[in-house]
Amino acid sequence: MGDLSATLATINAVLWNETWILIIAGTGVMFTFWSGFLQYRALTHGPKVVRGVYDDPNDPGAINHFQALSAALSGTVGLGNIGGVALAIALGGPGAIFWMWIVGFLGMSIKFVEVTLSMLYRNTDDPDNPHGGPMWVAGRALKKMKPELGWLGTALAFLFSFCVMVSSGTGGNMFQAWNVADVTTEYFGIAGWISGAVLTTIVAAVLLGGIKRIGKVAGTLVPTMVLIYVIAGFYVLFANFGQVPEMLALIVTSAFTPTEATGAFVGGTVASAFLFGMKRAVFSNEAGQGSSAIAHAAAKTDEPVREGLVGGMEPFIDTIVVCTFTALIILSTGIWNRAPDIAFETVPQPIQTDGGWTYPDTPLGPGDWKDQQALLIVVSAGENAATGQNIHRIGGAVTQSDSGFVASWQTLEGTIQPQIIGGGFYQDYVGATLTAKAFDSVAPGLGKWLITIASWLFAISTIIAWGYYGEQGAVYMWGNKSAMPYRLIYCSLTFIATLGHIKTSTDLDNMTGIGLGIIIYANLPICWIFGYQAMRAYKDYVQRLKDGRMGPDHPPPSIDDLISGRDVQK
Repeated sequence: MGDLSATLATINAVLWNETWILIIAGTGVMFTFWSGFLQYRALTHGPKVVRGVYDDPNDPGAINHFQALSAALSGTVGLGNIGGVALAIALGGPGAIFWMWIVGFLGMSIKFVEVTLSMLYRNTDDPDNPHGGPMWVAGRALKKMKPELGWLGTALAFLFSFCVMVSSGTGGNMFQAWNVADVTTEYFGIAGWISGAVLTTIVAAVLLGGIKRIGKVAGTLVPTMVLIYVIAGFYVLFANFGQVPEMLALIVTSAFTPTEATGAFVGGTVASAFLFGMKRAVFSNEAGQGSSAIAHAAAKTDEPVREGLVGGMEPFIDTIVVCTFTALIILSTGIWNRAPDIAFETVPQPIQTDGGWTYPDTPLGPGDWKDQQALLIVVSAGENAATGQNIHRIGGAVTQSDSGFVASWQTLEGTIQPQIIGGGFYQDYVGATLTAKAFDSVAPGLGKWLITIASWLFAISTIIAWGYYGEQGAVYMWGNKSAMPYRLIYCSLTFIATLGHIKTSTDLDNMTGIGLGIIIYANLPICWIFGYQAMRAYKDYVQRLKDGRMGPDHPPPSIDDLISGRDVQK
């Protein structure tokens, strides 16, 4: 596993660097100013479209705007909001949340471009099963623009299709399944493979029904799970209400000044807050990935910009609302920088090895220990290149020996002898489990049930949505005959992710970072090449809207008809 972790870390470092993060942010800045801040239209006109006043059963497509938004949000509002925010804070500090806000705002313009282009070039030959997404944009638009460059468009389309399959398998699938298995094992002691088997069965049952079944399931599941999570979150924030203004100020100040190490947090620089905040936000709201445009392409409408504005609402809902909610819960409870969970009876001394230092196995006393349970110690040593400070995390795991449970520690590279800080060690709460512990700190047992239930609901919806995205990539490359083999492989990855091969937050970050990185490399060039078409269509649409040349022709449908999609059934 050590060699695999090192390989993942190397690939992730190549894909994710400050230069590339700035390119993503710069793309959002460009489209924001080019459009004259379309975020305003997305937040004022978009909700009217989602409410169904523009729905027309005679328009091309398979599902209404609400279902399309729900299907897309099911891929974004998920464990990225629960586990991803926790990872951002654990690795980058509170300042990471500020940069998540920035990406959320700029991402609205990127998402608009992705969705609008996909609507302009979607394939509706089969009205009940439309196809769309960046691969269709690249494959059709460049050939239409310059026929002699059709081969280049096809190459870009195949590259994106391949990348969306890889990203669906890692960040869209395995990240979700792993978090579910981890939090379920943490609280209920249920073996990961059991969670994996149940998840795999549910996902397979929904994916077999295609986009209409996905739309119906998402239209019910997404509002329900968000409502449950928000109600419970308000309870926690109310209990810590006096700290909320202080935490908001901490988020802003930590984005521009280094954060000192405290408790379980090893400290962070402005650069680390920027990097982890931007990366987790892009992973969470998918701006720049082009993936959710695949779901939006199934919407019933003859106005591409209209669905583009609906798509522009996603990053706001996902990142600026839900992610902030989670961040305030984690920060206000202090779980992110808590004191050591377990005190050493005798503080161990490190042993020097070739190229580093290692601590001897630590016997563990009575307790609810689990084999391979993740642990960590915080030490003072040489400079930490990631934070610019001298505080480090050393990972460990619980192992079972003849004499009982012991903690085995990894090696810290360097020549300076490390010194343990705090006189104890921590349980390494990764992703969703850290958020669950924040809820538990206010109401014991709340995190156990809420985060476990929310993790399952969020994971199911996200895995289903990404399964559809990856399937559409396979269908574009190899035709409809590839759908079933892809589903089988995809569902098997759901199960594999729960078997215990992923151990730490670093492994998790590397795995999701790789899947996310390669799809953005494939998608952003498509936005750059054809983005002017989305901007041209947007300005034409807004002008017609201002002139009163379009408007709702009927009152909004009932909520029941909207959720079920009956308002667009012929």
